Formats: sequence, C-alpha cells, structure tokens
Amino acid sequence: MRLNNSRILLTGASGGIGQALAHALAKQGACLILHGRNETSLTAQLNTLPHPENHQVWIADLGDFTQLTKQVELLCQQQHIDILINNAGANHFAWLEDQSEQQIIQQLAVNIQAPILLTRALLPYIDRPGIIMNIGSSFGSIGYAGYSVYCASKFALRGFSEALGRELAGSSINVLYFAPRATQTTLNSAAVNAMNAELGTKSDSAEWVADEVIVALNKQIKRRWLGWPERFFVKLNALFPAVVDKALAKQRHIIARHAKAALEKKDSR
Repeated sequence: MRLNNSRILLTGASGGIGQALAHALAKQGACLILHGRNETSLTAQLNTLPHPENHQVWIADLGDFTQLTKQVELLCQQQHIDILINNAGANHFAWLEDQSEQQIIQQLAVNIQAPILLTRALLPYIDRPGIIMNIGSSFGSIGYAGYSVYCASKFALRGFSEALGRELAGSSINVLYFAPRATQTTLNSAAVNAMNAELGTKSDSAEWVADEVIVALNKQIKRRWLGWPERFFVKLNALFPAVVDKALAKQRHIIARHAKAALEKKDSR
C-alpha cells in the first residue's frame, strides 16, 4: 500500500516506538491521527513533524472504556482512515505476586482489550483496501519470567491478529502482526536496562524499529518478528518449548535479582 497521503491512526504516538514511527510515517507523506493522553506533549510532537498541518491529535484514555466509546464516536464522525496501527502498550516488570491489581488491569486493558474494542469500532470506517497493524512483541510468542501479565496480553494480541486476519480474508483489509524485540526507549526502567545489560540481551533503536514497520506496511507482511536470536527462539518455543524452558531457567536467578531490585527501589520512594 502507498503510504503517501494515506490517513493513519497511530495509537501510543507520544513516546518510544510510537514517537519514532510518527516521524517515519510523516516522512512517507502519510496524514496522521496521533493518539495519546497528554494533549500538550502530543501537540508539541505534531509540530515537529513534516507538514504539521496535515496531521491531528486524538486524545483518549484507552484504559477507560466508558470514555473510549464516546471518544471513538467523535473520531468516527471524521474522514475514514486507511490504516489503523494499534501500538499503545503498557508493561510492568515484576514477579506476578508483586504486581498490584491496578498494574495487572492496566496492562490487560491497554494491550489487548483496547485494540480489540478500537478495531471493532473502526472496522466500518477503514477504507478498502486497508490495513490493521497490531504491534506485538517477541514476548507474545515466548513466555518470560518477570513479564507474566505482559506476555499474556501480547500472546492474546497475536491470537487476535491471526483470527481477525482470517475473518477478514477477502475483504481487502489485511491484518498484520509486527513483533519487535527489546527496544531502546525511555519507557524502560533502570532495572530492565541493567538486566538486559547483564544478560547480554540485544536491543534495537526505536528509529530502526520504525523503519522496519514502514517496510512491513509497504510489503504488507502478515507476520514479522525482529531480531536474532529472538526469531529463532520464537520458532523453537513453538516446536520444542521444553528446550526453551531449560535455556531460560539459567537466567531466572538474574531476572529475579533485578525484579527484586526494581521492587525495592519503588518501595523506597
């Protein structure tokens, strides 16, 4: 699909991959609807994009479903869109027993319930041919200690993408699932950065990930995982999960130490 002059709704546009992706899409000539919760920061970001007059902001709390319904109704009164990119996400690095109900609910609400509800509401307003892209994670295929709730939500997003794609077969709306690995953004906590450094976990810049999203959109790649050895482990985990169990068990004590450090730092505030 040609991105030039395409009308694209990008959720979670105010930070991390979303911020980098907004710039990459704008350079392609797309007309963006940038979603976020902070109107001031989102508007400031919009003004840094090429041809800011071609873009707009959409302020909505994806975790508040009562308000989301009203905000989507307002959005649907505008011009139809060509591409929906469900990028907004939330994660909390901690053992399950150390996560609060609010942290659990937030991750599930933003990562899986919001994309489903938003996609359902906007389906009649996506032009044909059109694209729905869901931004997942390598943790949507590999269960990882310290990220049990996040993994659950991203596994669900992958399943949703696959099933919806099969529902919409022949409709001229393609559903794409795009899964980055660890990405260098300010959204990562110090504990996560320290753990990745100790484990030697490779990570990508948000700008490189955004460029790969552009490739996936242009070529309409249905399923895409980034990074090596993550792509290998995704396939290995699908075929021989017990092998991955043993490999990740060797990391457990390191993950546990950093998860505990993150909890202690939070409690000391």
